[in-house]
Amino acid sequence: MMRGSALRRSRGFRAGSTQLLFALVGVALGLALPGIDRGPQVSARLVIDMLVALGFGVLGAIAVIFSLLILVVQWAHTTFSPRLTLFREAPIVWRSFAFAVGLALFCGTAALAIGSGDQVSLTVPVLTGLLLLTLLGLLRRLQVTAFTSVQLAPVLQSVSDRGRRILESLYSRSGGQVTSDPLPPLSSTVTWPKPFAVLQEVDAEQLLTTARAANAVIVLHAVPGATLPHGAAVADVHGAQLPAAAVLDGLITGSERTFEQDPLLAFRLLADIALRALSKAINDPATAVQALDHLEDLLTGPVATHSGRPLRLTDPDGVVRIVVELPDWEDFLRTGVDDVIAAAGNAPMVLTRLRTLVKHLMSQSPPHRRELLTRRLAWVEEGLASGFPTLWREAAGDAGGPAEHRDGR
Repeated sequence: MMRGSALRRSRGFRAGSTQLLFALVGVALGLALPGIDRGPQVSARLVIDMLVALGFGVLGAIAVIFSLLILVVQWAHTTFSPRLTLFREAPIVWRSFAFAVGLALFCGTAALAIGSGDQVSLTVPVLTGLLLLTLLGLLRRLQVTAFTSVQLAPVLQSVSDRGRRILESLYSRSGGQVTSDPLPPLSSTVTWPKPFAVLQEVDAEQLLTTARAANAVIVLHAVPGATLPHGAAVADVHGAQLPAAAVLDGLITGSERTFEQDPLLAFRLLADIALRALSKAINDPATAVQALDHLEDLLTGPVATHSGRPLRLTDPDGVVRIVVELPDWEDFLRTGVDDVIAAAGNAPMVLTRLRTLVKHLMSQSPPHRRELLTRRLAWVEEGLASGFPTLWREAAGDAGGPAEHRDGR
């Protein structure tokens, strides 16, 4: 058993909150600093001219941020996958924008606050210079992030790293001791009452508190990343009655999948990149091979030891309150590999890499997964044997076909 930290909701500031915070701070500083009458003083007219020029100049920085965002997002959508939102969701993007907005408001407010005065504290131009240097540093980081977001290797590594972090939190060995205690009797089933949506996060802490207060157990049928059509069964409530709204309030939904808690998203994105590389319009099998390298790494990670039992989250007293049906290893294999096998019929490099991947998984997988992998291996070998007989004979190590090779003759 494990506590709800495996499905902890992200609590970080969102783009809108950050922009509002920086805007308020900018206005507050612009009103407060010109009122300082101690210490060295400088000409107010020179400071006002500097503030006005810098305020208009910051608008250009905002335009640069938007231009990078549009260009990188468009590049990622057309080159990698329309579901890839790494740069759009990168904190540096909206933090840079929020800081630029705050700086522009500070400059305008401070210029108005100085008004017709003759002198102003040296603190105003000094702080303005420091804020400008900070903005330049943010723009530099934003530029580097944009460059890495259009390069294949950093994108694949970032997708793989994010996927691994989610898998480690959900499928780690620390959460592997799962009891099979029977659940209380079923009380009600909660259905999705709204239009189509995507489940992005589960606020496990809120659901744990709700279930504990009612002495109930919530069994979630949907995991983050699942689609919720109108009327779909979302959860079962066992042991006590709970209002549907109390369960639905713990589910954060949106229009697209996110990396916050989605265990299958990394596999989906890596498969998308491989499929796009194998399309006739692009025809870049080497990119597909690189994506398969990361897929193999994820398939041999924490999910490889998953027992297939549901995740059970407990309250502080150790009582099971939430049960989540996690994707099984077969789901990861189907999402990451099956479509690539189907699309790799004209790419011997990819078929060879797929054969190596499946054989490696077979060597490390428990016996109950062998049949599943054997079917994939036969699928790949059939493609090699029918489309590239010479390559197949070299890969098989003899002059026989796939059946002869599998029989050991």
